[in-house]
Amino acid sequence: MQELFDRINQFFAFIGPISDAVWAFPTQLGWYAAIPLLGQLSMPVLLLVGMGIWFTWRTALVQKMAFSVAVPVMLNKHQSSDGISSLAAFMLGLAMRAGPGNIVGVTGAITVGGPGALFWMWVAALFGMSTAFVESVLAQLFKERNKHDFVGGLPFYGRRILGNRRWVGLFLSIAFITYALFNLPAQTFNIFTALGMMVDSTTGQTSDRQSALYVGIAIVLVCSCAWLIFGGIRRVTAYTNVLVPVMATAFCGISLLVILINFPLIPSFFAMVVQGAIAPDALFGGAMGVALAEGVRRGLMSNEAGQGTITMAAAAADNTHPCEQGFVQSLGVFIDTLVICTLTGFIVVLAHLWSDSASSAEWAAASASRIGTYMDSVQALLPGSISAAVVIILSACYALFAFTTLLGMISFAEISANFISRAPHFINSIRILGALVFVPFGAMTVLAGLELGNLWAITDLTNIVMVYLNIPILMLGAPLVYKALAHYRQTSGGRFVSADVLGVDTDYWTDDQPVQK
Repeated sequence: MQELFDRINQFFAFIGPISDAVWAFPTQLGWYAAIPLLGQLSMPVLLLVGMGIWFTWRTALVQKMAFSVAVPVMLNKHQSSDGISSLAAFMLGLAMRAGPGNIVGVTGAITVGGPGALFWMWVAALFGMSTAFVESVLAQLFKERNKHDFVGGLPFYGRRILGNRRWVGLFLSIAFITYALFNLPAQTFNIFTALGMMVDSTTGQTSDRQSALYVGIAIVLVCSCAWLIFGGIRRVTAYTNVLVPVMATAFCGISLLVILINFPLIPSFFAMVVQGAIAPDALFGGAMGVALAEGVRRGLMSNEAGQGTITMAAAAADNTHPCEQGFVQSLGVFIDTLVICTLTGFIVVLAHLWSDSASSAEWAAASASRIGTYMDSVQALLPGSISAAVVIILSACYALFAFTTLLGMISFAEISANFISRAPHFINSIRILGALVFVPFGAMTVLAGLELGNLWAITDLTNIVMVYLNIPILMLGAPLVYKALAHYRQTSGGRFVSADVLGVDTDYWTDDQPVQK
């Protein structure tokens, strides 16, 4: 078994350098790197931030409406038997966003870019809210019925915007399914890491990966995942509606407890973050571009704005106007980054573990385990009498983060697969691949004592590939979103018929669309 995993790991050894090169392009070019400040910013950073700024301007700061409109939309229960509710779509989207990236992503950004990386995560998220709005509205505009459910997202609006060519949708659907499935082993490993840490903290002993504990976790994980996934999107949302508020409340509550205990340090936290954004410490590269690039990169992996991945949740929702789901998913970006990620950043920044390191090399080695660095930071800020209990609770939250992300990945792959075929046997094949192939594969790597770092590099690579696929489509489709938003503002969310408002026929937004109350 170990020989098999070694071969797989070696086979994917080429992924890491490719992923790093794609994220860094064109900073490797001498003439570009010589440009002050700009030469430190890679193309993905420029595209993500630039697109967010552009959409913010063209939508006249649509972020303001996300705060005023999203909550009433989620609380509104209009009569309909189709799709899932706005609240369920929000929870499903947050299940994907509020994943391990909120802990290890933020910790990783700070360990590489310093405290200033958190500032640039905030900036990227505030502008990213407009990007999330645009892609979510497009998902609503071009959603399609599948019996009593809605399907849609990047493959569906990509096809319509790029000349209504079916091969475009097929390509985008396959790309997203590949992205989702290859992210599952890493999420599975995160679940084992968190649960193992809980047991270790409780018993004071480290469990062997071939122990009965780990085998039991693998069996329960695979069975529970399969049961939820084969129940369809409605069963998944029924549980994410419960799990997401529980894990978010527990995580935020514990983090706020840490902040209250260290309340006098709050001013120094903001000072370190802002100063680190403008004049980073030499230990982290000493360049503003390093903090900015790392903040945007890890921010994307956390809130996923512009990646096209949350569009499946946006399309599944039943709304009275396509812009409503745009407001809802835009608010999700804010909560994910400006709330949850900030709480993580507060703990990591104020623990200041790097100040005890003699060199950047020593700090980099100590922070190789992002979750370990985070837990060490938590313990550094708490009295010893309660630190163990807090670590156990946060580990449970981390496991739930990973589990809901895993469910979201497979569910969105299923929704995307509906573009290719809606035949039950085909949809079930996607479920089988996710729940009974890739999740067990991730479990087996843990039991074999391997981490398969080269496979994890696929996560970084597929993230940026999805961005490059999605951004041109968003730019081309944005005029439709601007018209839909203007209609919403003029009519306060009145009846929307796409042919009248946009001059474009859509599958759902037609004259015979049911009147909803």
